[in-house]
Amino acid sequence: QVQLVESGGGLVQAGGSLRLSCAASGRTLSSLQMAWFRQAPGKGRELVARISRSGATTSYADSVKGRFTISRDNAKMYLQMNSLKPEDTAVYYCAARPGFGLGGVSAAGYDYWGQGTQVTVSS
Repeated sequence: QVQLVESGGGLVQAGGSLRLSCAASGRTLSSLQMAWFRQAPGKGRELVARISRSGATTSYADSVKGRFTISRDNAKMYLQMNSLKPEDTAVYYCAARPGFGLGGVSAAGYDYWGQGTQVTVSS
C-alpha cells in the first residue's frame, strides 16, 4: 500500500503564492505516476497537473497553465502555485498510480490518494 500526505495549503490573498507538497510512504516514489487534483464545493474532482515517473514530462489544465508548476524529487511531489485567483479555492489532492509516462486525466484511474489540503484564495 501507498500512503500519500499533502501539506502546504492555507489562506492567501489573490495574487499570492503557495507551495503544496505530497510525501509518499509504502512504495518508492520513483515508481509512481503522480498528479494533483482539486475539488471545489459542489463540483467534481478536477485534474490540475500531472507528472511522469521521471519528472521529465508534465501536463497542466488550461486554467492553471503559466501559473502553476508541478515537480518532484526522490522524496516528494510539489505544486508551486503563483498568481492565485479566488477560483483556485478548493481542496487539493495528491494522487498516484504505478506506470510509465503520464497518468490519465480521470480521477478514477488513480489508485492512491491523499487526504487533501485546503487552499483558500480571498479576493
